[in-house]
Amino acid sequence: MNHYKTLSELHRANGWEAPENPLFSFIGCQSSCTLGDREFTTDAYVIALKRMKSGVIMYGRTPYDNANGSMYFMKPRQIIELRGLEFEEAGFMIFIHEDYLSGHELFNIIQKYGFFDYEVNEALHLSPKEETTIWELLDKIKMEYNNNQDEYSREIMLGHVASILMYSQRFYKRQFINRTELSGKTITKFEHVLQAYIKNGRLQEIGLPSVNYLAEQLYISPRYLTDLLKQETGKTALELIHLSLISEAKNLLRNAEQNVSEIAYQLGFENSSYFTRLFKKQTGLKPLEFRKSVQLN
Repeated sequence: MNHYKTLSELHRANGWEAPENPLFSFIGCQSSCTLGDREFTTDAYVIALKRMKSGVIMYGRTPYDNANGSMYFMKPRQIIELRGLEFEEAGFMIFIHEDYLSGHELFNIIQKYGFFDYEVNEALHLSPKEETTIWELLDKIKMEYNNNQDEYSREIMLGHVASILMYSQRFYKRQFINRTELSGKTITKFEHVLQAYIKNGRLQEIGLPSVNYLAEQLYISPRYLTDLLKQETGKTALELIHLSLISEAKNLLRNAEQNVSEIAYQLGFENSSYFTRLFKKQTGLKPLEFRKSVQLN
């Protein structure tokens, strides 16, 4: 697998014309785009929009129609691989080298967009109206990119990139709602997997359940799972794991037979001090204080 440190190397390897800017490039991707048959990493952020001629992309294990455009977001050094897909001619790729963002407000902002951590099969599927909005912004970038770039070009192009990212965040919110309607509540499936982990003795065997493990069981990426749950419940995956464990702890504390250390071990905590801190954070009481309050009632 190749790693391209510069955009010039990336363009040269794919047979594209040299970039107009060594740190920011735009490619109008055709159906024969060579990117689709390669696997590589680069030191750039990638924003891509492609329209498939036929077929579907699997979201988790739920098929989604790709008649409309699909957007993909990749961060530096993330493996890029798109194989065996046939695209319509309309499409584009924007490459933004991470050095191009240095000193710009987008340097910090771009890292907060969770969709750069999504898997390729968790792409953003645009409605016709949404696609028109993205293309309008893209045309503005393209106009600036192809003209003689000056001291204003960076601010203008990154401003339009920032708008694309904000619109994409909005469109993902819409997609989360649509996805729920198609495949059911994510929280229900999440709770089912989490309870199975607890009831099957995994807490004692393996320890605390991780977001990565639960996401893997649901066939989605950890960041996508967290964002879906945040949309549905207002809480992250980790917060929901903690709430479930504390609920189990409350039930165990009502039984006076086990001490706090034994309960902590049964729930998969490596030590009782971590369990005590988490319990107090969630309930406002230490485990023994909670036990006493229950006994008094």
